[in-house]
Amino acid sequence: MDVEILARIQFAFTVAFHYIYPPLSIGLGLLMVIFEGLYLRTGDKDFETLARFWTRIFALTFGIGVATGIVMEFEFGTNWATYSRYVGDVFGSALAAEGIFAFALESGFLGILLFGWNRVKPWVHFVATVGVFLGSMFSAVWIVVANSWQQTPAGFHIMGEGVNARAEITDFWAMVFNPSSVERLSHVWLGAFLAGAFLVLSVHAYYLLKGRFIEISKKAFQITLVVATVFSVGQLLTGHASADGVAINQPAKLAAMEGHFDANAPADLYIFGWVDQEKEETQGIAIPGGLSFLLEYDTEHSVTGLKAFPRDERPTQVNAVFQFYHLMVAIGVFLIGLTLVGCFMWIRGKLFNSKWLLTIFAFSVILPQIANQVGWFSAEMGRQPWVVYGLLRTSDALSKAVTANQVLFSLILFFIIYAVLLALFLYLLNKKIKHGPYDEKSIEDRPLQKEIAGLISN
Repeated sequence: MDVEILARIQFAFTVAFHYIYPPLSIGLGLLMVIFEGLYLRTGDKDFETLARFWTRIFALTFGIGVATGIVMEFEFGTNWATYSRYVGDVFGSALAAEGIFAFALESGFLGILLFGWNRVKPWVHFVATVGVFLGSMFSAVWIVVANSWQQTPAGFHIMGEGVNARAEITDFWAMVFNPSSVERLSHVWLGAFLAGAFLVLSVHAYYLLKGRFIEISKKAFQITLVVATVFSVGQLLTGHASADGVAINQPAKLAAMEGHFDANAPADLYIFGWVDQEKEETQGIAIPGGLSFLLEYDTEHSVTGLKAFPRDERPTQVNAVFQFYHLMVAIGVFLIGLTLVGCFMWIRGKLFNSKWLLTIFAFSVILPQIANQVGWFSAEMGRQPWVVYGLLRTSDALSKAVTANQVLFSLILFFIIYAVLLALFLYLLNKKIKHGPYDEKSIEDRPLQKEIAGLISN
């Protein structure tokens, strides 16, 4: 492999691994706010127990997320020096804003969140929980803004020429509210909420199936099911808005996502299929004129296809973009159906007696993670061959001094270290889940939980 492919693989690997954790932190942060808010409003100690339990798991995801996120900043300098010079002013502003408005807020309240139980007043601790949650939300804002600027650059001009060229901000707010940032941010936020919600649903479905912590798990499951239902439906709407934006700002990417080659013709909406990039055709099951209808509510509306672009300006892996995008959509539709079925069974009073449904929820935790990952894959691979859309090619963004062997060696090291980190994360997460939301003393204080624990141990 040449240095460009290896550098792209390395960055994709480190980003994908890192992106397991921030969505979980954001999603769990929202549910921690909800549980603790319900405790303050109702005085129900079960909600306090849930808030404490999920705070411990939040701390685990937050810690590994921070550690793995730092690595990417070094990769900008080692592997992508030309890119770093080109976008340094833009990324520097966004990352500085993240540090000031997001990370400072999040880390400032984190100590109170983790160690302030029984040390500060309940409302003070709740404010800290809200502060940490908002900090995680703001962190996503600036990262998505920086990435969206690469997709749809705005509010800048180019200084210098050739290898010394760089983008300089002329309008900070135009850079922040570039044409794709708002739609993409809402889509990322909702994906994060779903990642956290389905982790909570999975764990409490597991408890219910095992007959552990039944009463508290029912409360947690019902509240989280409402959250998951609202945001899974909302994700469909934000996804549609984002796709509309891609059609306007990055038509080649949309054409790759939908496997549409004809330069200017009505476009079908593929349910699933396979793209033959050499033959420039897509085979599969499709709704005739479906994509045209979604974009303009007219099945005869012409959509720009890949043949309208020179071959060297098309995404390099069209079938991969197509498959990743359709997998994301399929998972999104499945999650909507699953949550709606859950709500229907809840209304009928059969939710917690349906072992088959609880089993699906228990295993569904992986689905939002997959959807988040492949959604980013389709967005980033669909942008190729540009690292800054229409301005800087990926092949021109590489460091001139780095070699393929150096990148390969560091990639192997990252793989080993991240494999260890993932194993450690899963071990600690499994340990906390098996322990459950109560400590031994609190179980003794609850006769029902003590009885259930005794039955299990026997």
